[in-house]
Amino acid sequence: MKTNVLFLGMALACAGMTAACDPVIQSGLPDPKLSERDKQMMALAEPDEWRIPTSRNIVAYHSREKPGTIIVDTGPKSLYYVLPNNQAIQYRIATGVEAYAWTGRARVGAMKEWPTWMPTASIMERWPEFKAYIAHGPLEGRWDNPLGARALYLFQGDRDTLYRIHGTNEPSEIGQAVSSGCIRMRDMDVIDLYSRVHIDTPVVVQ
Repeated sequence: MKTNVLFLGMALACAGMTAACDPVIQSGLPDPKLSERDKQMMALAEPDEWRIPTSRNIVAYHSREKPGTIIVDTGPKSLYYVLPNNQAIQYRIATGVEAYAWTGRARVGAMKEWPTWMPTASIMERWPEFKAYIAHGPLEGRWDNPLGARALYLFQGDRDTLYRIHGTNEPSEIGQAVSSGCIRMRDMDVIDLYSRVHIDTPVVVQ
């Protein structure tokens, strides 16, 4: 995996600009507790996973949403987990490119650790090479799976929107609009978020 050093510098600068808009109350939150499987999988991750610094902070954040809500702000590529007292945990993310981006209200309808991945029909239509998965089935959950360490499946009522908040095997792309609509996080960040949410956690994508 190649890391674009120039982009990394720009991404970090952008993160600093975002932090300036959302005053940091506590920076550098500790990494979440890992299971034995997490440790085994993360030990196999690409060097970028450890070389590129994470940015997980508690920031001042004013919102009408109640504590415990996930807010995805696709403009500055940030995800907020709303806390009491006008605060939130801020995570850096990658979002869908404009043509495939989705916005709206949803809820966490399912949660999976090291999920399997099967390309959707729309992905296979846009990229026919993924039709190979029809024959051999889903990709097992592991460090090089596109969904990463955790996945939150977004539902509207009982209908699966087919959009996810999930980890990534390409940490250098955080801060960009690169995926086919889903919301990518660093694996350590999505493990942290996963530990804080539950089924029916409200999600706002804006």
